[in-house]
This record gives sequence, structure tokens and C-alpha cells, in this order.
Amino acid sequence: MTAPAAPTPYKAIALQVRCDAVNRCATRADSQPLIDATIKRIDDFIGGAIGFYGRDVKLVVLPEYFLTGFPMGEDATTWIAKACIHIPGPEIARVTEIAARRGVWISGNGYEADETWPGRYFQASWLVGPKGLALKYRRLNSLFSPSPHDFWTEYRNRYSMRDVFPVADTPLGRLAAIASEEILFPEVARCLLMHGAEVFLHSTADVAGHARMPKEVCKLARAVENVAYVVSANAAGITGIPIPESSTDGKSKIVDYRGLVLAEVDQGESAGAVADIDIAALRHARRQPGMPNLVTRQRFDLYAAMYGGTTFVPADQFPSPMSERGALLAAQSRVAEALRSRGLI
Repeated sequence: MTAPAAPTPYKAIALQVRCDAVNRCATRADSQPLIDATIKRIDDFIGGAIGFYGRDVKLVVLPEYFLTGFPMGEDATTWIAKACIHIPGPEIARVTEIAARRGVWISGNGYEADETWPGRYFQASWLVGPKGLALKYRRLNSLFSPSPHDFWTEYRNRYSMRDVFPVADTPLGRLAAIASEEILFPEVARCLLMHGAEVFLHSTADVAGHARMPKEVCKLARAVENVAYVVSANAAGITGIPIPESSTDGKSKIVDYRGLVLAEVDQGESAGAVADIDIAALRHARRQPGMPNLVTRQRFDLYAAMYGGTTFVPADQFPSPMSERGALLAAQSRVAEALRSRGLI
């Protein structure tokens, strides 16, 4: 695979917006107006940002589960009915229309239902361009949401590893999604790098503050170790749940391939996390011999035997759909006990 000519520099925005959660909605008829209103607000915000920053705004990243919030005790059937979208589906079609009309690429994250997997839902990140859906990444690591790894054998019978770790080759460079807390898992970014990723689209809902929280550290680390941009969009608070609104609010940022923070905002809805993305400079850095070029210093085969011969969390823990997230906590307890019995923790 040969990289095409690098795009001219363009502006990316980590768009920090409020999430109006649907947890108190009883049915889809109740939640759909909230979802529709959020999409309308996003359209307005993108239009305003382009008017302010100029037509070279080409990439917009939205926060984690910005359309609905996250499940808080709902079983799978209830959450699928009132909160999950289809990817592709009507909501993605509306985002595609916005992307086409505004001339941008839009990345986001939310909960997905798929008739191929009845009784299950996924947390999925996606990328939409002016011509439609370009990428869908299903989150693999979560404490409170199902993972494809929980029914891995059946899942891999249907999907390749390029489907599991997708990278979209776009006019803006090679783009890949990392979902929220997965910024803490270096293997996710590494696998995306193996497929050529240059810009990580990080939709998140962080506990932000002036202290260097774990995700804050890892956003910089993932950029440095992969010589890649990280565009990280955090929520501007979550309404409609019994948690203080600003618990996940602020510090959306753009980090360049050297680990330098190019733009960052504090709390509240904001389009201020905006910076230039220079793919030509990134590719130049990846091709130059020297200590900073960690991409060309990777010896993956050196670690393969350790990874291949070690299991902490086993695959196929839930070959049948699970009904409540308490099962995931129980599974984590089993892993901890197994590691304790092996003398590892």
C-alpha cells in the first residue's frame, strides 16, 4: 500500500458539546426528539465554526455517546429500543447530509444495534464524509458495555482484523477512531497504526480538571509513540442523569505527532479546540531516521510470543447476549482472582 499525495494542511475541531441523556425517556418516541435536536444543534455549531475559522475546517470530532448518554441500569432490550442507532441508518444519513452540505468529515460515537447480533448492542465510533459512512469501529474494551471479544470466535467468523481495527484512507489522511477509555490501552492505537493510521479520532467523556488525569496523560502518549495526531473531543457536561452535569466536561484538545498540545479548551460548549493538521509534516517525521521516530523503531515480533502465550481476560466470556452489565463486573472479579491465584497481582 503506497500513501497517496499528502493533503494540504486543514483545520480540525474537537467540538465540545453538551450531551442530553435519554435515560429518563420511557420509549423511543420520547428519546427521538432529543436525538433529533442534538443533530440539529451539531449542524448549527459546525456551520458557525466554519463561518468563524474559514472553509479550511475539514474535520470535526464529537464527544462520546453525544446523542444519548450511556446506560445506567437499563437492560439490553430497553437500551436498544430507546437509545441505539443503526450504523448506517437514519441518524447517520442526517450526519452525511450535514457533512456534504458543510464540506467536512464528521466523527462521533454512540450505541449501535445490529440485527446481525440480536439481543446485543455495541458502543461504536464512526466517521462520515460527504459521500457517507467511511468507518465504523466497535469498542473492544469497556467495563460496562459488551465487547466483540466476549463472543470473539463467532465475531471473527464474520469480520477480518481490518474490520476490527479499521482505518479510513481519506482526502484528509488515514483516519482511525479510538473510543473513550480505550486511549488507556496502547494496543488499540498500535493495531490501528499497523493499518496506517495517522490521525486518531478520540470521542470521550472525561473527568477533566487541572490535574493530569490518566486519559490526559495517555492522549499525549498515544500521539508520541505512534507519531500521530490525536483529536480528542470531550463532552461539555451531561444533563438528564443523577450525576452533576459538569462531571465530564472540558479539556477537549488536539495533540500533534510530537505530543505537543496545539489547542485545548476549558469547560462548557466550545469550538475553541481547533488546530491545523499537517499530514505532509507527519509523513516526513515518520520517514526520518532518528530517536523521535518511534514508528520505525517498533519490533513487534519481539513481543509476539509474550502476547500470544498470555491471557488475562479470556475470549468468549459471553457467547450468548448478556442482559445486564453486572455480569461484566462479575467477569472482572473472576479475572482478578485468576491473576491472584497465579501470583501476578
